[in-house]
Amino acid sequence: MTEYKGHKLYDIIIIGGGQAGISVAYFLKRTDFSYLILDDQESPGGAWQHTWDSLKLFSPSTYSSLSGWQMPDTKKEYPTKKEFIDYMAAYEKRYDFPIQRNTLVKKVAKTKDYFKIETNKGTLFSKTLVSATGTAKNPFIPNYADRDLYEGEQIHSVDYKNPEDLKDKKVLVVGSGNSGAQILAEVSQVAKTTWITLRSPVFLPEEIDGRYLFKQANERFFGGKKSPNQNEKVSLSDIVQVESVRDGLQRGVFQHQRPFTSFYKNGVIWEDGTKEEYDAVIWCTGFKANLSHLESLDIIDTNKIATVATRSIKEPQLWLVGYGNWTGFASATIYGVGKTARKTVKEMKEYFKDASGNKK
Repeated sequence: MTEYKGHKLYDIIIIGGGQAGISVAYFLKRTDFSYLILDDQESPGGAWQHTWDSLKLFSPSTYSSLSGWQMPDTKKEYPTKKEFIDYMAAYEKRYDFPIQRNTLVKKVAKTKDYFKIETNKGTLFSKTLVSATGTAKNPFIPNYADRDLYEGEQIHSVDYKNPEDLKDKKVLVVGSGNSGAQILAEVSQVAKTTWITLRSPVFLPEEIDGRYLFKQANERFFGGKKSPNQNEKVSLSDIVQVESVRDGLQRGVFQHQRPFTSFYKNGVIWEDGTKEEYDAVIWCTGFKANLSHLESLDIIDTNKIATVATRSIKEPQLWLVGYGNWTGFASATIYGVGKTARKTVKEMKEYFKDASGNKK
């Protein structure tokens, strides 16, 4: 490994030790590049460690696997949060990735041809950079009028753990995706719930789950045939009928309503002007890319970075993996991230080959 101003100079530093970061590391194992993963967590699992307790993946283990090693069969059809975290820990151990834990990247700057990465544990330098910080640390909440006037509890799905503190309360759940449906199904068992969605939620047939959704990473139709929605392809936001959702459907709890217009002190105001009290609001409204560490590079526009595939256009020594469709279709999913990680490492190999004239 070379040095820069007395510091180790890595070929590649990966920021983020979740599924995107270790997916890139898997393909780097086949090279002789010097690389290091910086992870701000104490243990393996990335953002999965902070999801709600009862979360279920919406694909069987075969389709919830990272590149190179299939996830072991799980007790039930859909893996639990714990089962997937255990798999990630075993995956890291199996491939012996170089990971520096409890390391928060505060700022990335460019120094001549190198990146200067400032962390809570000192400064590191690298020739190239892979940002794989995901979205979990940047939850999105819509800008509803007078939300600051509301005195009830507001929880984003990233902070929701279980319904224990919501028992016998009146709860508004906002968001029509899989997280909204799973959380609503659980909370509705102990509280009175109302579901707010921008569009009519789509529940997939019981036989359709994530394994079919993720095939869209490779093809637009299933086996050359049109998807179950006939003229429309299935969306990753469509709701998979995991056990809790099937139970909620049987109980009839998914009675969605269109958004309210604003908040007031004790609740919300509907379009017809009527007020309704709520004890709590759970925002299942998604996330935006966590890019704050890259702000000093001055390449962020409307919370995105212009890329060709995963490579930054303005900063071609930077790659971004796992942030959503703008870094590759389904790249924020377990199954989809492997394709973008593989392509990223292939591009990095070409970069170093062109830069040095020697194939690594």
